Parts: sequence; C-alpha cells; structure tokens
Amino acid sequence: MLIIPVQAVPSQSLQVTLANQNTQINVYQRAFGLFCDVYVSNTLIIGGIICENLNRIVRSAYLGFIGDLAFIDTQGTSDPSYQGLGSRFVLAYLEASDIGG
Repeated sequence: MLIIPVQAVPSQSLQVTLANQNTQINVYQRAFGLFCDVYVSNTLIIGGIICENLNRIVRSAYLGFIGDLAFIDTQGTSDPSYQGLGSRFVLAYLEASDIGG
C-alpha cells in the first residue's frame, strides 16, 4: 500500500506513477460528497465515482487498472470531505497483491 499525497482543497489533480501506469487522479468536492476520476495515460478509466471510507474506487479488473485506490479515515469511519484531505483522510494506492489480484 502506498499513500498518495492529497491536499485539503476542494478540487485537485494528481499526477502519479502507480505500477508503471502514468496515472492522473482528479479529486473534487460536490454538494453530496467527494468524487474522483482516474485516468491512465490520458485515457479515462473511471469517472464521477463517489469516494467513501474504505470503499475501493476502481474495483473492476476489466477496466485495466493495476491495483486500486481507496480513501481511509484515520480517525474513524466517516466518508472523506476535502477539509480533512491529507490529514484525517488519506488516499491509498492498493497494489494488486494488497487486493488479492
């Protein structure tokens, strides 16, 4: 598992290499929660996904993403909001071995 640095801002775009995948993760707050989009090599893998505590974001192997992503509440069991990003809420990259795949 790898923690991806996020900041406590309502909208951000992260560029990171995960399992040799050039990955862009857009994280943005909306009225009903925190959402994200995941791109690999400028191709949208999955978009408009609500971010929930300990709920994997990509989930489906057929999308071609190696591993997965999840937000973790380090102080409880709440779903993430932008105000706590980088402190209370961390974004974790789960390697294929972390999820049994």
